[in-house]
Amino acid sequence: MGNDRRAERANPLGEFLRARRHLLDPAELGLPDHGRRRTPGLRREELAFLAGVSPHYYARLEQGRDRNPSAPVLDALAGVLRLDGDARAHLRQLAQPSAPRRKYVPRPERVRPGLEQLLARWSAQPAVIIGRHRDVLAANALAIAVHDGFTPGRNLLRDVFLDDGARETYLDWNEVAEGAVAGVRAAVGNELDNPRLVELIGELSLKSHEFRAMWARHDVRERTSGTKRYRNPLVGPIDLQYQTFSVTGTIGQTLFLFSAEPGSADEQSLRLLAAITSTTIDGPATSMSTPSTLPGPL
Repeated sequence: MGNDRRAERANPLGEFLRARRHLLDPAELGLPDHGRRRTPGLRREELAFLAGVSPHYYARLEQGRDRNPSAPVLDALAGVLRLDGDARAHLRQLAQPSAPRRKYVPRPERVRPGLEQLLARWSAQPAVIIGRHRDVLAANALAIAVHDGFTPGRNLLRDVFLDDGARETYLDWNEVAEGAVAGVRAAVGNELDNPRLVELIGELSLKSHEFRAMWARHDVRERTSGTKRYRNPLVGPIDLQYQTFSVTGTIGQTLFLFSAEPGSADEQSLRLLAAITSTTIDGPATSMSTPSTLPGPL
């Protein structure tokens, strides 16, 4: 497992191509059946044939001996691999020449004080700021009342896979888990050697076989909007819509704003939670600075 992660960091383009190739069904692409396959998906030479490149050249891409294919080659590979817009953008990013990297110096992620104060003023709308590795950096009281996983200092990716109550809290656990993994892939791009990410992925890979399987798929998805369904201990099931906004001037911080369908039972539940939280001490949104080392499992 450790060798696989080191190989991925050393050759992210090749690992992505290999993972996506293994997800394809040869029969759906009209390829003849030549008997039992040792590995799932397409063979290298089959993908090369369908993309119109030589098998030798494609092998060089997967092996990391050629890391910067042309735009037409990338488009051809993306077409055969049936990549959507997010995955195509990720593929292009992986194929860009890597700039020399400076030595990584751990720095805590911080939320600007003015933004914290703004979150606190949204007393009727849950608001959360998430870091690129899914650390909860700041949240207002209503967000924490909706889901205690939004408590600053928690890591949403770790909570989804390692917290005993996650499957009870998330009514669509599998969808949430897949989206969280794909969201991290999209956020970090080809910067897989960040020590914080390495430690987080290593911990989850050791402790969760479901995480290992999802991470190995190399799914990539930007989360811009959608619906989250929670089971809240005070109001029961509650469905909330969310929109995301990139926090300018930061690396990978995202603001999540939640709302309920107007006139729905979910809106009534959200108002009840807002009324409960309004009785607590009024102050700025709770926040934290991400430590340079990972906190223990929550």
